[in-house]
Amino acid sequence: MVPKNIDDIIRKQLNKTLQETNLSIGKLYRGKVRDNYTLDDKRIIIATDRLSAFDRVITTIPFKGSMLNQVSSFWFEKTKNIVNNHLIEVPDPNISVVHQCETIPVEIIIRAYLTGTAWRNYKNGKPTSGIMPPKGMKKNQKLDEVLVTPSTKEESGHDIYLPKKKIIEENMVEKEIYEQMEEAALKLFKFGQEYCKKNGLILVDTKYEFGLKDGELMVIDEIHTQDSSRFWITDSYEERFNKGQEPEILDKEIFRGWLMDTYPEIFPNIKKDQEIPPIADHIKIELAKRYMRSYERITGLEFKAEVSDINERIRKNLKKANYL
Repeated sequence: MVPKNIDDIIRKQLNKTLQETNLSIGKLYRGKVRDNYTLDDKRIIIATDRLSAFDRVITTIPFKGSMLNQVSSFWFEKTKNIVNNHLIEVPDPNISVVHQCETIPVEIIIRAYLTGTAWRNYKNGKPTSGIMPPKGMKKNQKLDEVLVTPSTKEESGHDIYLPKKKIIEENMVEKEIYEQMEEAALKLFKFGQEYCKKNGLILVDTKYEFGLKDGELMVIDEIHTQDSSRFWITDSYEERFNKGQEPEILDKEIFRGWLMDTYPEIFPNIKKDQEIPPIADHIKIELAKRYMRSYERITGLEFKAEVSDINERIRKNLKKANYL
């Protein structure tokens, strides 16, 4: 349970967030929110506290990296018998040591409700990955069948939604591999939906990334985290939907909404080199608390938030695990 003094703890950690790491191990690749160190056949992934929205790193959120890494490893453990994944060990709350895979440059997004990008496209009469839901639908409405909306995985800038046919025709992914990815994603999503339902959550939509190791398909990156997924509260969804209200949310969509409300001239269409405007402390604190609540609701475990120097702890635990 989130403690009563959590606002104070988060506020004290605001100046101690993990912005980035600079370790003398392997080859460094810095993603939007993760620092990756490649060591031959392994990769050390460090989940920082960076927060990405609208394909830009916007700010850092206290404890975000450790919560997301632990939620992801929780799901990897739960689903390893459904689909193979890249996780080897978790030597620190912010670290996953994984198999080095050949990344497939297409991610699979599964949607059970019409919201987010799919809703914005629908409202403008534009299909998502070549798919146009039926006429007359409302925002946040449950879809009759889940949608599979693949997109490219861009190193920077906006990912591009493409129809399955185009992905295969242009040989971005071999047909057999793509179909394995889609089948795996649907199985994982179904499991995630059922598991979340037991805990009073709706898994609204999510994305999956895949890689190949010795020709074998593996789920990589993260799975069913608050960064890669939308979660709504089950109990209040129907009533709020019928009233035309937004669902109760446990993901970072509140942050996207705050950005668009506070800086409508910048978001959602922020440019690649545009300066990031100031981000208020109160929204960072609120988002950290939401990440904590969803962490605890998903895993059933208490998240222990402690003010600390994360870089120092990471170095200590990597030495202990013989990686440094």
